[in-house]
Amino acid sequence: MIPVILSGGSGTRLWPLSRSLHPKQFLPLVSENTMVQETLLRLQGLSDLKSPLGICNESHRFMMAEQLREINANASAIILEPVGRNTAPAVALAALSADSPEDVLLVLPADHVITDAQAFQQAAAQARILAEQDYLVTFGIVPDRPETGYGYINAGQAINENSYQVAKFVEKPDLETAKRYLADGLFYWNSGMFAFKAKRFLHELEKFQPEILSACRKSLQGKERDLDFIRLDEEAFRACPSDSIDYAVMEHTTRAVMIPLDAGWNDVGSWSALWDVTDKDDQGNAIKGDVFAFDTRDSFLHSSHRLITTLGVDNLVVIETDDALLIADKNKVQDIKQIVDTLKQQQRSEIDIHEKVYRPWGYYHLIERGERHQTKRIVVKPGAKLSLQRHHHRAEHWIVVKGTALVTKNDEESLITENQSTYIPLGVTHCLKNPGVIPLEIIEIQSGSYLGEDDIVRFQDDYGRS
Repeated sequence: MIPVILSGGSGTRLWPLSRSLHPKQFLPLVSENTMVQETLLRLQGLSDLKSPLGICNESHRFMMAEQLREINANASAIILEPVGRNTAPAVALAALSADSPEDVLLVLPADHVITDAQAFQQAAAQARILAEQDYLVTFGIVPDRPETGYGYINAGQAINENSYQVAKFVEKPDLETAKRYLADGLFYWNSGMFAFKAKRFLHELEKFQPEILSACRKSLQGKERDLDFIRLDEEAFRACPSDSIDYAVMEHTTRAVMIPLDAGWNDVGSWSALWDVTDKDDQGNAIKGDVFAFDTRDSFLHSSHRLITTLGVDNLVVIETDDALLIADKNKVQDIKQIVDTLKQQQRSEIDIHEKVYRPWGYYHLIERGERHQTKRIVVKPGAKLSLQRHHHRAEHWIVVKGTALVTKNDEESLITENQSTYIPLGVTHCLKNPGVIPLEIIEIQSGSYLGEDDIVRFQDDYGRS
């Protein structure tokens, strides 16, 4: 069985922590591990698993690769989507990339919380048995409340003791309908997790959505292998229709079956959902970071950098990051998309990136920004180096505060150590490498008429960036 990790979401409802270039699946929201890491770690104990296959947005590729490496989960490949086309094309790419058409794909979104890993593993093992019998298996979450934010699966005739034919999929209901579903006992939340043979899914996709399959085949025919990544033919993939697995296949096939799953599942689609699955104090507050809460109840309080204090409030969400602060009624957090849409219209950078930006060689943290200058703290991993590059509009000063830097300026190389500095004039080709065994930390001061990250001309790069 091949775990297929779908990691294409942007998680805008968890802004300002989740952003388009660093979305929620790459954040440690419910444990010390990120959500994509937890998705794979909860599989430990399942037998005969092959290496996972990841599918993600091209701009997230290095985060995906690094986070898998941190938990020793060596992916067979990470397929890069040049544009989002929903789950049906993503899974088609995985099925076409499987080692064998007989392989069972266990399709898992990277941003779900499951607190009972053992119950999930039991369901996954049962799903594999059904998938090997040419069923297309989905997991229906046993509901514990009338929920209007999820679609539902109506269970039909029993296949065996704990699986059912799918009678129908239904859209998100209103509250009265959701209450009726809960009382009925035959309706389950649609989890978006699946298991099926690669060839069975492709057979059904060709029957119901042949345009998707054709476009995915063409995009893989023009693929390029780049380190751990598979780059698709962008033109072919852009021509692919956008559709979900449910709409493209599961609602039409006669082979759909459902396994009920009661394993503490949550799709963490909002701050209130995250509050539901987070440990709380005696007053019902979920607290992370430097927070003092006085006479405060049922709130989610998250500090990334600064002290948060609250007094005499309840049912709030307060999220502090280095460049944004969200204060919201916990019952209104589903509407955060309105904030994100407004920021997008005004072309604000706060919807895309954090002040701390991860790169394949390490990360940088923006300390201060002015009209013609900005200051960054740059951390380079041992043995890693930045690309050989130059800038048309800015010069740079580098001051080493920890470790040793190997600096290239045009054709000259030099070593600089703690408390030493160097100057990179505008237009000079340069490179920074950490030759040591500890992280290299430098303070970079940029000055010039334009300081955007797109003012980089790369001549050589270890990470395949253009």
